[in-house]
Amino acid sequence: MTAKIAKVRRRIRRHVWTLLHLRPGGFPYLTVAGRHLKGWIVVDLDATVITSASKKEKAAPTFKGTFGFHPLGAWCANTGESLAMHLRPGNAGANTVDDHVRVLADALDQVPGSARAKLLIRIDGAGATHELLKHLEALNTTRRTVRYTVGWKITSADEAAIARLPESAWETALTRTEVSRRATRSRS
Repeated sequence: MTAKIAKVRRRIRRHVWTLLHLRPGGFPYLTVAGRHLKGWIVVDLDATVITSASKKEKAAPTFKGTFGFHPLGAWCANTGESLAMHLRPGNAGANTVDDHVRVLADALDQVPGSARAKLLIRIDGAGATHELLKHLEALNTTRRTVRYTVGWKITSADEAAIARLPESAWETALTRTEVSRRATRSRS
């Protein structure tokens, strides 16, 4: 049954995205870090905690000290659509590689084939695992470019290590002029 629902969602999404491309202004491509990403589909993966007041099916204690569920989902940032969701018990691990790979695969399956050529995958600190990064790298092919950004919470040990770097180790990535110039270009 789930496969049939996914098939129908994929067919409807392909039709809706075609209509989005045909409207004035075209498909809603994003601007990220001051750069307009025309042609890029941005997929965000994130988990959340959903509390439950009673012992529902698969509800369990969460890492936040509550009781409930810990689903992992994927959304298309361009359109705000939910692409995939993996329902998990409250005690599911935050950085479970298999869950991230599964949700990402289900999400990419929902992106119309013609739109899969350029993908930006954004994941918070739960995605900061070597196995997931290897998987993301392996998604690159001659027909598809995959870029990703994965964050992690900076600990006091990280801050101490950064503080030990000499000033000469730092380099300005963008000057204020470059940032201003890019902002002006993206508005026009």
